[in-house]
Amino acid sequence: GAIHTEVDALPSHDHKLVFRWTISDTGIGISREYLEKIFEPFTQENVDARSVYHGTGLGMSIAKALFEQMGGSIEITSTPGIGSTFVITLPFEEAEERDISSETESERNSIQGIKILLAEDNEINREVAQVLLEEEGAVVTAVSNGREAVKLFSRHPEGTFDVILMDIMMPLMNGYEATRQIRKLDRTDASSIPIIALTANAFAEDVRHALDCGMNAHLAKPLDVEKMIHTIALYL
Repeated sequence: GAIHTEVDALPSHDHKLVFRWTISDTGIGISREYLEKIFEPFTQENVDARSVYHGTGLGMSIAKALFEQMGGSIEITSTPGIGSTFVITLPFEEAEERDISSETESERNSIQGIKILLAEDNEINREVAQVLLEEEGAVVTAVSNGREAVKLFSRHPEGTFDVILMDIMMPLMNGYEATRQIRKLDRTDASSIPIIALTANAFAEDVRHALDCGMNAHLAKPLDVEKMIHTIALYL
């Protein structure tokens, strides 16, 4: 078998660069009936030993959710016994050129001066996370549940916070619902502020649920400090 991939730059407009990835294979192909539900979660065309033990049927639904979160799309055509073709289209903002050759990795991952809203109901976890972030130069405002996070965010002017670290399992209002409430607010930063999930549940369905609710990324507990700092810096 073989896999072929190519990337095309489509005509740009309004400082948007659009790229199209086409990936074709000579695999077993996908039936027309299954193509109609391939993006549904927990579905697999062939339930055999390989698929039962090595897949949950979430891969395509998560991929579609990720592409749509980024303003893109994915389309699939396939012929059983011949192969499949996947076409992914993604838009990008045209970036200004800058020289990063002299920057160290620590400088690129710096969160110095970043204003963080931290929502965590466990007092010890909250204090530890706050201390670790503040030691890296971040300015942290901590609350103990999702309702407080929504209230604090909505009552402060736009730009007060640069990023939100949102625990999932919290009393009064969990992280999923808090994220939905924030995304619904009628203000510019409500839709653009990065919201990063903090949770002990690291299964694929938990990641997908976080993305579906409007979160940008997912960090599993216990927190890896370097990964947390890198993720915050990445989205800023």
